[in-house]
Amino acid sequence: MSKLASILRLTRIEHSIMLVIAVVAAELIAYGIPSFPIFILSLVTPIFISMAAFAINDYFDVKVDRANRKKRPLVTGELTKAEALYITAICLVVGIGASAFINTYAFYIAVIFGALALLYSYRLKEMLFWGNAYIAFSMAIPFIFGDYVVANVMVPGILLVAVMIFLAGLAREIHGTIRDMKGDGKVRNVVSFPKVIGVAASAALALVLYSAAIAISFYLFVFVQPFASNLLYGIIVLASVDIILVYLSIAYLYRSGQMFYDCARDLSLQAMALALIAILLSAIIPLYV
Repeated sequence: MSKLASILRLTRIEHSIMLVIAVVAAELIAYGIPSFPIFILSLVTPIFISMAAFAINDYFDVKVDRANRKKRPLVTGELTKAEALYITAICLVVGIGASAFINTYAFYIAVIFGALALLYSYRLKEMLFWGNAYIAFSMAIPFIFGDYVVANVMVPGILLVAVMIFLAGLAREIHGTIRDMKGDGKVRNVVSFPKVIGVAASAALALVLYSAAIAISFYLFVFVQPFASNLLYGIIVLASVDIILVYLSIAYLYRSGQMFYDCARDLSLQAMALALIAILLSAIIPLYV
C-alpha cells in the first residue's frame, strides 16, 4: 500500500484528476458525452500520459528536488530511478494505446503530447520560455483533446477556454521559476525568467499574463455559451478564482520566502482546480441570471 501511495505521489495523481475534469467539460461543451467505451478511453489517455510526464520529470529532476522539494519519492528513496522509468514507460503505453481506439485526432494529440512530456523533462525545462510554455500547454491541451474526441472541429468557446488556461498556467509557471530559482539554477542550469530579467520583472510579467486570463474569463461570462450569464461560473470564476489570481499576482511583487512560495503554490493550484470545476458545472447546469 505504501508503494502505491509513493507511485501516486510520484505521478501527482491530483493533476490527472484535474485533466479528467477538463476533458469531460470539453466533451460536454463541444457535442456531448460520447459512448461509454470511448468516454472511458478519453479519460484513461490524459490520466496515464500525465502520470508518465510527472514520473519522467522526477527522474531527471532528482538533484533539483534535493534542493527544492526534499519530500519527493525519489529523493526520500521510497522509489528508485529505475522504477520511475518503468512507471513512465507503462503509463505512456497505456495512455497512447487508449487514444488509438478513440479516433485519429485523439491519437495524434496523445502521441505529440507524450513526446513533448519526454522532451520537456530532458531538455525543454532548461530553455527560457519553452519549458514554461509546455507546462501551460499541458493544462490547456485536455480541452482540445476533449473537443476532438467528440468533434472534428475546434469549438470557439473551447478554444477561448484553452487560451485562458494557457495564459494562467504560464503565469503560474513563471511564479514557479521564482520559487525554484535556487535549485534550478545551481543543479540543472535552467535559463529562467528570474535569471534573465530578474525576479521583479518576472513577477510583473506573471501579473500581465494573469490579467489577460482574467479578461478572457470576463469575456466568456458576457458573450460565450454556456458561460454567458451563468451564475455558477460567475460566482466561482469571477468572484473567487479571479480574486485569488489578482492577490497572487500582486503578492509576488512584494513578498518572498519559502513559506510564502509554498502557500502560493498550493493556493494557485486550488484556484486552477476551482476554475476547471466551474467550467464543468457551467456545461452541466444552465443556471442563468
